Amino acid sequence: MAIKILVTGGTFDKEYNELSGQLFFKETHLNEMLSLGRSRLDLNITTLMMIDSLDMTDANRETIAQFCQSAAEEKIVVTHGTDTMVETARFLAATIQNKTIVLTGAMIPYKFGSSDGLFNLGSALAFVQTLPKGIYISMNGRYFLWNNVRKNRDIGEFEEL
Repeated sequence: MAIKILVTGGTFDKEYNELSGQLFFKETHLNEMLSLGRSRLDLNITTLMMIDSLDMTDANRETIAQFCQSAAEEKIVVTHGTDTMVETARFLAATIQNKTIVLTGAMIPYKFGSSDGLFNLGSALAFVQTLPKGIYISMNGRYFLWNNVRKNRDIGEFEEL
């Protein structure tokens, strides 16, 4: 059973410029993360975009939905920034019913060394293999239905509504 992974950027893939103090995108860290996690899954990875989720538009969401719909795989993980992950999950739920799609991300960039990204990626890969068809968000070792989740910005975690 192959799993499709769609990369969209977000904190997962941010880099830190030590001279300017700015965060930026260079390339995805996904392959390095999978190697560290000793993943042995059959994965098909596509980088769709490398953007901050605050810059995510409905046109970007349409691109994600089209790739999900046209993918041969029925199980899909989407790496995504946490700020608008719920909005993208809502968009996907309105257009896709025949696949298991899990969105995940990180609160701290992977390259910072103390990121939750590796754990969240592993959780998302486990959940996408076991959950029934539907749209989910996986963060902090939990999964949430797309219509019963929010990012609690006060504590920096996702929670049920």
